[in-house]
Amino acid sequence: MALSDLLSDPRTAIARRDLASLSREKTIVLALLIQLFVAAFSSFLVVGLTSLYDPSSVSGEVNVGVAGNASDDLVAVTEEMDGVEVVQLPSQQRAAEAFEAGGIRDTRIDALMVANREADGRINVTATAPKGSLRTTLIVVQIREVLERFERSERQQRVTHLTQRPVPVPDDVPASPYFGFTYTILIPLLMFLPPFISGSVAVDAITEEIERGTLELLRVSPVTLTDIVDGKSVAMASLAPLQALLWIALLGANGISVSHVPLLLVTVAAIATVVVVIGVTLGLVMGERKSAQLIYSVGVLGLFGSAVFLPEHPATTVAKLAVDSPTATTYALVALYAVFAVALYALARAFVTRVDVESL
Repeated sequence: MALSDLLSDPRTAIARRDLASLSREKTIVLALLIQLFVAAFSSFLVVGLTSLYDPSSVSGEVNVGVAGNASDDLVAVTEEMDGVEVVQLPSQQRAAEAFEAGGIRDTRIDALMVANREADGRINVTATAPKGSLRTTLIVVQIREVLERFERSERQQRVTHLTQRPVPVPDDVPASPYFGFTYTILIPLLMFLPPFISGSVAVDAITEEIERGTLELLRVSPVTLTDIVDGKSVAMASLAPLQALLWIALLGANGISVSHVPLLLVTVAAIATVVVVIGVTLGLVMGERKSAQLIYSVGVLGLFGSAVFLPEHPATTVAKLAVDSPTATTYALVALYAVFAVALYALARAFVTRVDVESL
């Protein structure tokens, strides 16, 4: 098809009309601006958001009161730990009083751990953290790390009593939580929000034409309902990969490199096509915006949740592509998404050809 024929095609005119009308939708513009802000300032936002994703990344000293007949063993494993200061107390009662009072002398007590050695040689550790506060999450994370180190230490000391040699535990590898957050949370979020918004806009694009009666006016012109649906679907589905490409460019400007960009765009385009087809179909079937939007939102969230039954969740696929560690399953799922999107779009067009326009 020549460029002039493409520009004069009624479906292209409908697509241009819908894209132009988006600039007047304040909700959509606000959603785009929020995504733009997240992508453009990702290197700054990731610092604060990582504290929610991994509280242990936030620096802060935690003072733990320790008591019990096995407290010496517990204190020994915390000597080389950063962020934990252990205060050994003479008795459980004294430890409980210090914890309730919030400290002893000039030392604050944030949490309490009581370690007692039982008659069979086992060590029972009871940890007590304060009620919900801004520091509670950090305290719980630090206590968990202490207990994990204590468990590993005890296993190593008692290895001679085992009848079978245990599997060696790999050494700790220092890693930044920002890397995991960026590639497993931030990038999938920026890749999946545009398709979800595109599908929601597609619902509005159809139901508003029906509710306002403008769909019948479009039918007066020499276009079919299939042309109208094609134009609206292409306009909405094309927004998502364009947004994703812009977000990837902004991430790159922030020093966050993203690999396999073409495959990521194919994945986003396929998912956008699927949700747009769902939105358009619901719009035609329901004919009313509120009901169609409700069913669309619940349905898409359910569909995304049910993706856990796939060999690899779409978010995992995006993360693996972005970090340049795809597997054969990753490539296969990208192809599957593309084929499924094309097949679903073909089914939707076949459905549209049988819809009675006068009944809408």
